[in-house]
Amino acid sequence: MDDVAPGYVAVGRILSPWGLRGDLKVEPLTDRPDHLAPGRSITVAGQTHTVEHSRPRGRLLYLKLSGIDDRNAAASLRDHYLQVPERDLEPLGDGQYYRFQLVGLSVRSTQGEPLGRVSHVLATPGNDVLVVHGPRGEILVPAIEDFIKEIDIQGGIIVIEVVPGLLPGR
Repeated sequence: MDDVAPGYVAVGRILSPWGLRGDLKVEPLTDRPDHLAPGRSITVAGQTHTVEHSRPRGRLLYLKLSGIDDRNAAASLRDHYLQVPERDLEPLGDGQYYRFQLVGLSVRSTQGEPLGRVSHVLATPGNDVLVVHGPRGEILVPAIEDFIKEIDIQGGIIVIEVVPGLLPGR
């Protein structure tokens, strides 16, 4: 899998080719459909393409990129990220965050105990889940108000409510 270029944000991951004409089966990494909408410029493997068409099917998206016109070209992009410049992202409302903004933030309990850093965010049907790695091992924190008490992007911190069973060994 390739890395996301500095200044870019991954909005999807190519899973496989779809059909014979260069269509791609994609796992969206955003819940904003406009990030992968027709006409949008997308960077993949260092090349910029335009989304020609896209259609959702369940949790996946099937799309066609300009210049990717056969199954072999599509197959060569397997496991690559669909990226957009961070500056092109639309601002979100108060209390809303892009997943990439949460990765790397420090996590501590409401009692001040350091719990680690967010390594990535899992998208699940009910809600996102923060994956935190730290001194207590891996902690899975549901991204809902019952658990998340404060997110300070500028300060680099997330404060969570620790409930029985959340932390390993408790």
